[in-house]
Amino acid sequence: MGVMEWMRNKEIKKMLFVMLLISAAAVAAAFVFSSSAGIVTGGVCLLWGTVFLLFTYKRYRQIARLGDYLKRVNNGEYVLELPDNDEGELSILKSEIYKVTVSLNEQNERLRRDKLQLADALSDISHQIKTPLTSMSVMTDLLAGSKLDESRRDEFTAQLRAQIERLTWLTDALLKFSRLDAEAVSFRSRSVSLRMLLEKACDPVRIPMELKEQTLSVRAEDGELLCDENWTAEALSNILKNCMEHTPAGGEIQIAASVNALYTEIKIRDSGEGIGKEDLPYIFGRFYKGKNSADNSVGIGLAMAKAITEAQDGSLNAGNASGGGAEFILRFPAVMG
Repeated sequence: MGVMEWMRNKEIKKMLFVMLLISAAAVAAAFVFSSSAGIVTGGVCLLWGTVFLLFTYKRYRQIARLGDYLKRVNNGEYVLELPDNDEGELSILKSEIYKVTVSLNEQNERLRRDKLQLADALSDISHQIKTPLTSMSVMTDLLAGSKLDESRRDEFTAQLRAQIERLTWLTDALLKFSRLDAEAVSFRSRSVSLRMLLEKACDPVRIPMELKEQTLSVRAEDGELLCDENWTAEALSNILKNCMEHTPAGGEIQIAASVNALYTEIKIRDSGEGIGKEDLPYIFGRFYKGKNSADNSVGIGLAMAKAITEAQDGSLNAGNASGGGAEFILRFPAVMG
């Protein structure tokens, strides 16, 4: 802020006018007593006014620098260094501005990451939907032809039905995910029998496991789990489906549930190839598919299971069991008696 620009400030003009009036009145009153008193009073007023103006000018310069800094922040320049100042009030203001700047910078970075994740998610969703739609379009054209024999027509019809089921599941899963992301899901927590919950979670996978000649063993202690029964059963089913996908024909999936004073723990273990080290950090990532994933895998089941579990103050972790195979461990806070 230049001196001339500073002097055009209305507040400064008012302050100078008041100072001149007070000084003129003081000098006039001093001259009533004696000329020397008037001269001394005039000198004191001049010195006091000069010091006061210099001090005020310095403070206005500091405020102007802070204002310039805020303009830069508003334009997206999140510089985390503020001009130094030693004044008490301005020092406090500087500290608060610094905190706001850091917060804005962090929010801006989060928004940038969210945009990238959204773009990646939309790309993945587009790919997941486009692939079955393309396949369905081809099969529909073939079915419309008159040269197909009955066996091939039945085969294409079955494939078409499978693709429709896959699209239906994917759409349903994406809608559930969007509700979870928007925190629009109202979890109806109540005390649920641990054994009944596991039975409900196992029902969707029993027939597919029989077709693959896989066995399912469940060991659960008597106990209660405070959760939303339907959502939690879905989370468990998604984990079981993942284990089934990575377990060879004739393999086994084990579920063990226990209760202690701190938490209820559910362990799900398969006899598959386990989780690769390169996949382990990303196993719960949305649309992430490991190197051993099936061709028709979407990569959304484990991500949804984790989202459902953590939304109910639980935890879900994955690793490799000591005897081989993947192991998933869910923990929920204990039901307080």
